[in-house]
Amino acid sequence: MPDTPRRTYADLFRTPEFSPLFLSSSANIAAQTVSGLALGTLVFRATDSPLLSAVSMFGPALAQVLGATFFLSGADRLPPRATLAGLSLSFAAATAALALPGLPVWGMLLIVLVEGLIASLGGGVRWGLLTEILAKDGYLTGRSLFNMMSGLMQITGYAVGGVLVTLLSPRLCLLLAAALYGTSAALALRLARRPPRVSGRPSVTATWRANALLWSARPRRHVYLALWIPNGLVVGCESLFVSYDPRAAGTLFACGALGMLAGDVTIGRLLPARLRPRLGIPLLALLAAPYLVLFLRPPLPLAAVLIALASVGFGASLVQQERLVALTPDELSGHALGLHSAGMLTMQGVAAVLAGTVAQFTSPATAMSMMALASLAVTLTLTLASRRDAPDGGLLPTRAAVPSARSS
Repeated sequence: MPDTPRRTYADLFRTPEFSPLFLSSSANIAAQTVSGLALGTLVFRATDSPLLSAVSMFGPALAQVLGATFFLSGADRLPPRATLAGLSLSFAAATAALALPGLPVWGMLLIVLVEGLIASLGGGVRWGLLTEILAKDGYLTGRSLFNMMSGLMQITGYAVGGVLVTLLSPRLCLLLAAALYGTSAALALRLARRPPRVSGRPSVTATWRANALLWSARPRRHVYLALWIPNGLVVGCESLFVSYDPRAAGTLFACGALGMLAGDVTIGRLLPARLRPRLGIPLLALLAAPYLVLFLRPPLPLAAVLIALASVGFGASLVQQERLVALTPDELSGHALGLHSAGMLTMQGVAAVLAGTVAQFTSPATAMSMMALASLAVTLTLTLASRRDAPDGGLLPTRAAVPSARSS
């Protein structure tokens, strides 16, 4: 079957509501990038601890599991416009609080964990709204553009943030991030008022029921695990950039974002649909393999190239998300994508803590290599299990796998 025509990026910006959602998300990513680097640097300077530095940057993700367990039903049951604006304003206030002079490290960690808890709804609301604005047939193109934007914002944010942290101070950078969150809230208010996708009030029972339904289908379970674990373990490597090379951390983060951008452009726009499924597993392997070389402490230019090359592998998530959307009923799209986002971020937080702990007793370079080996082992295990259970599809999207999953 020939590939169906895909929307161009210009088509997306001609779609009503796409631009304000895109711009609001751009400001949100810029704020996350600047605040994460500033806070990680502030904590490392205060404690000289790779573990605490990693937790400060990626700790908010640990609270995502609580949100996914108790609050995620709100992703389809709350009005998206007000929810997105409210989340951004909450982050603005919390980030400004982090800049308070004299705030102890335990207080900073407590605030970032609260940030993770209130952010647990964000992914589900945002990506569920995207499926409404573009419909499912436009989701991959739209999400690839969002991922490209995320890469560009991270490149810019880490590069500019690295300079500002050095020339000014981490606390001033935190105040800049708070202003960016406020901008994100203002842009979100330009969205049209939409009713929730599902009637009824959010509740813990509704969250558990939907989670159980989504988890009940084996093909969706495999996709979720492939989205969460290999990716998360590699983010554990990234959480050590500050302790690996404090002066060049911004450069390393920017190179990683550049590689991610290249992978998203390739998967989202350049490859025809018939080829994308074949690259899911190779991209997951690419995501981890270059980090094995960092055990040898290569020069900074080579380390930067290896990190950029590895980050191309993040394009695997587009392949997996496309299948997840195809496997999910429309009325659960926000919840399903929110569960993906919450699980992914939770795993990233767990991996950051694990990587920081290993680095505390060995070295950042050793910890990176160990996390990369674990990611490769998980990818191999999931691939073998998926092919054994579903020889015609496995982790890859195939026409035969979709009907059986939808009927579950």
